[in-house]
Amino acid sequence: GRGKTVEVGRAWFETQTKHFTILDAPGHRCFVPNMIGGASQADIAILVISARKGEFETGFERGGQTREHIMLVKTVSVRNLIVLVNKMDDPTVNWNEERYQEIERKLSPYLKMCGFKLEKDTIFIPCSGMTGAMLIKHPGPEVVPWYTGPTFIEYLDGIPSFDRKIDGCLRMPIVGRYKDMGVIVLGKIESGQVRVGDRCLIMPNRTCVEVTNIYYEDIETDSSVCGENIRLKLKNVEEEEISPGFVLCDMIHEPCHVGRVFDAQVAIIDCDSIISIGYSAMLHLYTTAVKVELKKLIALIDRKTGNKTNLFMPFIKQDQTAIARFELSEPNATICIETYKDFPKLGRFILRKNDRTIAVGQVLKINP
Repeated sequence: GRGKTVEVGRAWFETQTKHFTILDAPGHRCFVPNMIGGASQADIAILVISARKGEFETGFERGGQTREHIMLVKTVSVRNLIVLVNKMDDPTVNWNEERYQEIERKLSPYLKMCGFKLEKDTIFIPCSGMTGAMLIKHPGPEVVPWYTGPTFIEYLDGIPSFDRKIDGCLRMPIVGRYKDMGVIVLGKIESGQVRVGDRCLIMPNRTCVEVTNIYYEDIETDSSVCGENIRLKLKNVEEEEISPGFVLCDMIHEPCHVGRVFDAQVAIIDCDSIISIGYSAMLHLYTTAVKVELKKLIALIDRKTGNKTNLFMPFIKQDQTAIARFELSEPNATICIETYKDFPKLGRFILRKNDRTIAVGQVLKINP
């Protein structure tokens, strides 16, 4: 509806060397929580920027969506960022090199601030979605004499394979579930592997289930390894017993941690007021979304040196980084959560309030 992407759309394609799953996440502000769900499963993010006069500027001014998207993408541990500078064929642009360089120049400092390494894991590519120029083929030197880098597909093909924990414990955060001659759960295996016949645990409720079928894209298979987006049919569980944010674990290793109080390092990135004890916000961790409350401020962190310093004030504010203790607002509620050190994807979160991303954080310790 409304000409905006709401659900996270899925599709896939293959190149000479790789298989890609596309998760099309919504860009519009009120759907940021959906976007987090999509981005959490991704290894590579593609940020599509409009080169058209005025459109890039609107997205990038303070409070603009481009800023929020870049930050969210880094928060969910995406490894590579491809910035596609789109609409280069627009009459206001006409493949103008200066316009392309202006966008690259304005975005780069912000990408750096969010933790992307420009020469290592980030690339800018000019393109046209309308004509397809530079997505698969270069339109030729007579159209774009100044760009000699890879096309979009060439770059994707050249990304080295990711080092994945195939032998580690199974962790598959559940992003959705439905009924179809049994209970089906969707998600991406973030660690370990799963086979038909495996007995697994669904955390945090410790529900014992058996995997009866595995579907990768639309093909049924008998096993699947980390990095793959899959659907599993499960036995011994009802659809109502599963919520997004639950995590499928194996029964051999220690299952994923469950908690309601945790210490985290948080960076305040967009907040007009001060944040003190009792402050509450929505925590988004992978696909979990719960209300949390600030219980204790432990230390400030100097952003330049990384050293801890004592708090002189009983609050934190914009552009400060601190170590703080949070607790779930709902009594007796628990969530699946890991330390950032053990499982980056399940140990990074954002805090949102009134449709704004207030802070990004990493879980340091889960308190019993």
